[in-house]
Amino acid sequence: MDVCLVCSTLSLLLSAIGGLGSGDDGWSMNVQPEVRAIEGYPVVLPCTFSHPQHSQHSSLQVLWRLGHGQGASVLYRCTSRPGAPTCEPGPQQDQRYRLEGNPREHDLSLRINGVTLQDSGRYYCRVEVQGREHISFEDKMGTRLRVEAPPKILALSVEGSEQSGYRALCRVQGSPLPDVQWLGPDDLLEGSPVGPLAQGTPAHYHTVSQLRDVEPGQQYTCSASNPLGKEQATLYVLHPRPPLSVAGASPPLLLLLSVSVGAKVILLVGMGVWMVQGGALQGVSCWWK
Repeated sequence: MDVCLVCSTLSLLLSAIGGLGSGDDGWSMNVQPEVRAIEGYPVVLPCTFSHPQHSQHSSLQVLWRLGHGQGASVLYRCTSRPGAPTCEPGPQQDQRYRLEGNPREHDLSLRINGVTLQDSGRYYCRVEVQGREHISFEDKMGTRLRVEAPPKILALSVEGSEQSGYRALCRVQGSPLPDVQWLGPDDLLEGSPVGPLAQGTPAHYHTVSQLRDVEPGQQYTCSASNPLGKEQATLYVLHPRPPLSVAGASPPLLLLLSVSVGAKVILLVGMGVWMVQGGALQGVSCWWK
């Protein structure tokens, strides 16, 4: 009797466990843990699901969110009605997002056009069956979108004065975070990182490198590289102009900037000399090409 009682109890426990495992009434959802994309290109986040046959003729609502919990933001929402060929998005839907799959074929895959570094994060897909019994199911793990980008030099400038000395600053963006080097006319120069960055700046995408003891009459090249590419920008620092006739006026410093993609460098020395001779510059001036 005791053996039969134990067996009966185990049978009930196994049934209960099986009920918990199928507590979603036959639902299942498959996603990829991580998807990588290149900045500026489209990407598809796969998401497929299965559901009971009784929901085949019900309206389905598809939802994609970025993030989890109270801080999550809804990026895409559409409704698939019985007999309709497509899943209709809302009137205010951002056109960057599009449902790549067909919910009637158990495919909720999302397409994002022109991804940016700010699109990186964890995405969650959700499907809701609308009807007499409102049923919903969502993947709990989500898909991590990792957006990568080649180096991009955002700014190259010089700060300081003749009394305190000058330093060059090179602000770079990229993912993975680019490695920044400074090149002089003949050799490699040693720069150093600057921090912290300004508020609101995603530090894992941006870095600022500085080069101290910058001297007029020299040129300095900021070189940023990561596995996706390389970009350079060259800074030309001209000698200060003679002092103006106005008493106490400090001589300005003329800066010429040239940005290159790869190894190509566009030189603006001729324009700078012409502007100096014409007396048109009265301070710090920059050109990007």
